[in-house]
Amino acid sequence: MATTMAQNTKNVPSYTLNCRGTLLSLEQPVVMGILNTTPDSFYSGSRVPQLEALLAQAEQMLKEGARLLDIGGASSRPGAAEVSVEEELQRVIPAIQALRDAHPTALLSVDTYRAAVAEAALEAGAHLINDISGGRLDADLLQVVAQAKVPYILMHMQGTPRTMQAQPQYNALLTDLLDYFVERLRHLSAHGIEEVVLDVGFGFGKTIAHNYELLGHLKEFQLFQRPILAGLSRKSMIWKVLQSSPAEALNGTTALHMVALQQGASILRVHDVRPAVEAIQLHQQLKHPYH
Repeated sequence: MATTMAQNTKNVPSYTLNCRGTLLSLEQPVVMGILNTTPDSFYSGSRVPQLEALLAQAEQMLKEGARLLDIGGASSRPGAAEVSVEEELQRVIPAIQALRDAHPTALLSVDTYRAAVAEAALEAGAHLINDISGGRLDADLLQVVAQAKVPYILMHMQGTPRTMQAQPQYNALLTDLLDYFVERLRHLSAHGIEEVVLDVGFGFGKTIAHNYELLGHLKEFQLFQRPILAGLSRKSMIWKVLQSSPAEALNGTTALHMVALQQGASILRVHDVRPAVEAIQLHQQLKHPYH
């Protein structure tokens, strides 16, 4: 379980993740930069299938203050077609190896729901597993995480990437997600996995109304005493409301990042690192105006 400490006088929990011997403090929120090795991610600016381009983007993200880099080899955009395990491995493993060689101290997360990819990624030097499926699409994944003793990002998704936006419905959104995390955390604990980050899964089987209801009540998920990751960057919940596009959604992303921080998010998963780092800096100043 992530180490819990008292924070200031408001008794808001903060956390430390043990990333294979490197301790990542979440006393202040941190930024996770998105590196997609896919040709079809929803935001074209995040597609870096060539290693040289990927290394350049990673270096820029680290310079701008990213504490984590999240490497994905299979698009999870709505309607995305499934890629083979072999293709995902061919995209992800060389990227991890190149990143480890170029930036040996960087903390690398791998965005996968497949046990074979997670196992190979951890062997190549990854530090965390980011699973959109909550361990429900590959029964062997959780055993891989448990054996490696690495932090695990537990996300909520209704359906699969191919089907998740086909009229998502809930009996009671917040209650349904709270029940989901109760059940999944018990399941993870039974596997010996206690160091867990929660992600409510903005855009993964949710309408625009669902997404904003979750964002407005994100604090409710602090009852689990786990770090909360907010993945809002350039998503359709922003650009559809603004009648724009993913390419034009940076300003809206930054606005919602501040809301997520006020709601207790510890990790911002983003395409644009510097604006997210600046949002965190301003949020910290708001919390401690005389420091």
